Amino acid sequence: MPREIITIQVGQCGNQIGMEFWKQLCLEHGIGKDGLLEDFATQGGDRKDVFFYQADDQHFIPRSLLIDLEPRVINGIQNSEYRNLYNHENIFVAEHGGGAGNNWASGYHQGEQVVDDIMDMVDREADGSDSLEGFVLCHSIAGGTGSGMGSYLLETLNDRYSKKLVQTYSVFPNQMETSDVVVQPYNSLLTLKRLTLNADCVVVLDNTALNRIAVERLHLPNPTFAQTNSLVSTVMSASTTTLRYPGYMNNDLVGLLASLIPTPRCHFLMTGYTPLTVERQVNMIRKTTVLDVMRRLLQTKNIMVSSYARTKEASQAKYISILNIIQGEVDPTQVHESLQRIRERKLVNFIDWAPASIQVALSRKSPYVQTTHRVSGLMLANHTSIRHLFGKCLGQYEKLRKKQAFLDNYRKFPMFEDNDLSEFDESREIIESLVDEYKACESPDYIKWGMEDPGEANVAAALDSKLVL
Repeated sequence: MPREIITIQVGQCGNQIGMEFWKQLCLEHGIGKDGLLEDFATQGGDRKDVFFYQADDQHFIPRSLLIDLEPRVINGIQNSEYRNLYNHENIFVAEHGGGAGNNWASGYHQGEQVVDDIMDMVDREADGSDSLEGFVLCHSIAGGTGSGMGSYLLETLNDRYSKKLVQTYSVFPNQMETSDVVVQPYNSLLTLKRLTLNADCVVVLDNTALNRIAVERLHLPNPTFAQTNSLVSTVMSASTTTLRYPGYMNNDLVGLLASLIPTPRCHFLMTGYTPLTVERQVNMIRKTTVLDVMRRLLQTKNIMVSSYARTKEASQAKYISILNIIQGEVDPTQVHESLQRIRERKLVNFIDWAPASIQVALSRKSPYVQTTHRVSGLMLANHTSIRHLFGKCLGQYEKLRKKQAFLDNYRKFPMFEDNDLSEFDESREIIESLVDEYKACESPDYIKWGMEDPGEANVAAALDSKLVL
């Protein structure tokens, strides 16, 4: 039985990467830009109904909600050649159209005001599903709408659909350059608290790493948003192939995530992909045997979290778990030989309490998309070096907070009125605790971590109320 997934795109970034995702899914399933199945796409064997449903007029409609507080990006989608693909009842743009001004508090407050309209859309899609498995949220953590309104929606989904999985594709800001959003550290910290407490899985998409890969691996001197978004859509589509082209395992979301997330709070995943391509810009790779693909996935230059390769302590960090999704015609014996070779040569540094947590899922490729490579692979990895990314967010937050800079922008809204900044302090404590837990994962006695600290025990108890994978 299909396990349906509802996709929620929030804010400018969320709708842009969501649009690229649906373009990729349409190509892979042979669905035209107007939602009609192409004449050649009749082979079957794929499960379109995980992400699409078929309307009365035979159009395939994405189970997707497009939400924004300003109209520019959604207007662009509605005026594009894919304008007839979406259900227009599932598009929400705020009446005032003024956006959230890159302010988390504004996005959160406006989310509170319009939540009934949005949840009516969610409920309608949920009621139309035979066996709803969960939700996928696409958003950015640095701006106003994706971070603030996205945070409020995460809390609401957690409350109303407490037994359904919530996975997010969260875009982290480019931290190597000066940002246009001066309050980016505040927005990021407040959103990270909700991603820690209210999501079951977060796929981290780091803009710093995406730009680095585009420049160093694809030789694009000035990568555009469209080019980096196409990298994101490749990761998103590859991570869902086992759901859409089911095999004997990993054919639903809980099966996909169960082996990757051993403890509730350590659910932030980094990704790697090979071979990389963007708009005919091909990273020239001649050999794509299973072993070559799996070894390449473990190389830092292919991993889409910059902190992994850019910190001195990263060499001491360890993998908690790895899932490699290999697409193409592959002999399973090649997989076993590759795993044996990787273990013999100790190419992977695992945590002591789970020394061989590497799994391989084989998936078919779409017969409708021609590629030059016989085999391609996606890595989803739970790695302790992700804590350095959170450490950067904390460091930038502390610099702004010490100066009390730009806090007046937040005091205008109910959560922070009367100079109540306890939300910032609580968020900082939770992220510091998250960093400490990822560091503790590297030690053999991790099971004892947090037992003596009542504050950490309370946070753990709140997380355990969620569906534990």
